[in-house]
Amino acid sequence: MTNERKFGGSLPVENVQALAAKELKDIPDHYVRPELDSDVISIDESLEIPVIDLSRLLDQQFACEELAKLHAACQDWGFFHLINHSVPEIVIENMKIDTQEFFRLPLDEKRAYAQLPDSIEGYGQAFVVSEEQKLDWGDMLFFLTLPVHFRDMRFWPTSPTSFRETTEKYSIELQRVTVCLLGSMAKNLGLEPEKLTNMFQMDGSQSLRMNYYPPCPHADKVLGLSPHSDATGLTLLLQINDVQGLQIKKGGNWVPVKPLSGAFIVNVGDTIEIFSNGIYESIEHRAVINSDKERLSIAAFHEPRFGTTIGPLPDLVKENRERYKTLRYEDYLGHIITSKLDGKSLLEHMKL
Repeated sequence: MTNERKFGGSLPVENVQALAAKELKDIPDHYVRPELDSDVISIDESLEIPVIDLSRLLDQQFACEELAKLHAACQDWGFFHLINHSVPEIVIENMKIDTQEFFRLPLDEKRAYAQLPDSIEGYGQAFVVSEEQKLDWGDMLFFLTLPVHFRDMRFWPTSPTSFRETTEKYSIELQRVTVCLLGSMAKNLGLEPEKLTNMFQMDGSQSLRMNYYPPCPHADKVLGLSPHSDATGLTLLLQINDVQGLQIKKGGNWVPVKPLSGAFIVNVGDTIEIFSNGIYESIEHRAVINSDKERLSIAAFHEPRFGTTIGPLPDLVKENRERYKTLRYEDYLGHIITSKLDGKSLLEHMKL
């Protein structure tokens, strides 16, 4: 498939789902996060991410008002719930069921899809680049879905038997929604929609990360996913169950994101921050763990096609100085894959 596999992978680590099943009295030190003791969790119930209605964005009668809401959400929050997205409920439900079924497989069966050396795809844990770093309390299955010729089917489970067909349908639907959103975001930035959509629509890259976060009796000492901003363009997150875990950083505090039934959680990634020259900002976020219940989610990452130049779009720097470097997408991607999750450090590397 791709040049992407040549960039490197993640070091192999112990399976967390199996570790959690041992009912440990003490958590291994490489999962313990001392910094959690000083983190401030917001208790302000009024702090909730905005809700954007895709059907209103596409309706001339309401588009102007909804575009303004989308613009404010991208500027002020970097996150929003997306409702009325027209992805068929059966497609979403099948995706949830098949993901749950995969993580219920015996460990040996899941290991058939394990990451290979120098590959970011497969079953395991991502962004582990040294033996000394702290680890996340979670397992994942990650693979590329688009463009089709990038797919490596050895990482697409055959159990449950419906998994591949379900994923194919889900992938197509989310790509459609993403292109719609990017067109609206381009309008809000004063651009022709094609300035953004063409980079993502024509051989744009899409990948899925299916997350399994086991419960932990010492949930206040571990993290399911380290604080980071997504290095991609747009992420669409599907909550598989109603266990809360996503938190975003706002005003220096961590704000819990409450699941909204039937909605996707959408967030702006670093690539869109760079393209927009900082008008839209990616937001640091993390996943926390529940002491009693497992949590599952699916993140769909959408990136521009290979060969794209990553840098501020010329139309957005006419009156302002460029705030970010310009790189070949392949160089940008290589830096992402060989780094651990660490706040917005990747974007800091891109700043001028």
